[in-house]
Amino acid sequence: MLKLMHRLWSEDKGQDIAEYAVMLAVILVLVVGTVRLIGSNANTAFSSVASSLQ
Repeated sequence: MLKLMHRLWSEDKGQDIAEYAVMLAVILVLVVGTVRLIGSNANTAFSSVASSLQ
């Protein structure tokens, strides 16, 4: 049992996976926020162009 605990404690593979998951989550939050911001700005721009054409 002690060997198993020592092996689990010293392995770095699980930590690497957790770090990649955190990085992926941060990147996804940034991408979603950017898309929402650009989407609302683009909608406003297209609406103003459409209003000026009428």
